[in-house]
Amino acid sequence: MRALHRAFDYLGQHATLFLAGGVLLGLLVPQLAALARPMLIPGLLIPLVIALLRLDWDALAAYARRPGLVALITAGLLLVSPVLMWLALKVFSLPPALVQGLTLMAAASPIVSCAAISLILGLDAALAVVLIVVTTALIPFSLPTVALWLLGLKIDIDLATFMLRLVLMVGGAFAAALALRRLVPRQKLEVNARMLDGVSVATLVMFALAIMDGVTDVALARPGYVVLVTIAAFVANIALQCLGTLAALRLGMRSAITVGLMAGNCNMGLVMVALADKADFDVIVFFAMAQIPMYMLPALLRPVYRRLLAPASASQSR
Repeated sequence: MRALHRAFDYLGQHATLFLAGGVLLGLLVPQLAALARPMLIPGLLIPLVIALLRLDWDALAAYARRPGLVALITAGLLLVSPVLMWLALKVFSLPPALVQGLTLMAAASPIVSCAAISLILGLDAALAVVLIVVTTALIPFSLPTVALWLLGLKIDIDLATFMLRLVLMVGGAFAAALALRRLVPRQKLEVNARMLDGVSVATLVMFALAIMDGVTDVALARPGYVVLVTIAAFVANIALQCLGTLAALRLGMRSAITVGLMAGNCNMGLVMVALADKADFDVIVFFAMAQIPMYMLPALLRPVYRRLLAPASASQSR
């Protein structure tokens, strides 16, 4: 048992490395991606349940006293972001599947691991947790409306079915977390926090492997398209991070970067699973390749975050 604890502890401490490695391994070793395919849905939902299970309700209470701020940022992430993306893409002549993927990316809620990444980077983890919970709870209603109706994206699935799938997944995760919180004492959760982080990382790695199933064949057959969607994913992630940070500067640099981090790192896995077999495979390829910047940029941009945060840290130490 101690060895298992140490293994999960190690996973939790090196989360970004393992997540990036999982995506690249799934691309380089397609047999592993195929084997991991059954873990696609569990690999998406288990980390969400763990994040909700470890939720700091005191932090939620602090931001509950600022509902206007939370509502404004939530609207920016779920409504303004996809509309701006959709308008910006009109300038470029891109494949329809890529336009669809980028718009759905901007309309998705932030990835659950943004909370852990915020802690690692020294950002406002409390704000990250609040926004992840609120946006994830609202995504079954906002994303189908914005992406399928307001923006007129043509996806071979009706609005009611898409919304129902999202409600079942997100609602099921919330229900499971609530039940576990009642069954497991809070002290026990705190003692095993690192192990839970390790379990979350392990399942996210399995998801990163599973989402690459079939992508290697496309990369070999159509390398130009795969390179294009990968570059687009990096550019879109960074652009959304910059816009989110600039829009939230009045909150202070630490909170602004947190908002930017969540604006750029979107839960496309949730969208992909909800669409199931109804999405164009070229859109799925974009969702898969977009995992690479999500898991690599936090490490690559860490020096930039530190430099931006340095003036605020210096002023606080005086």
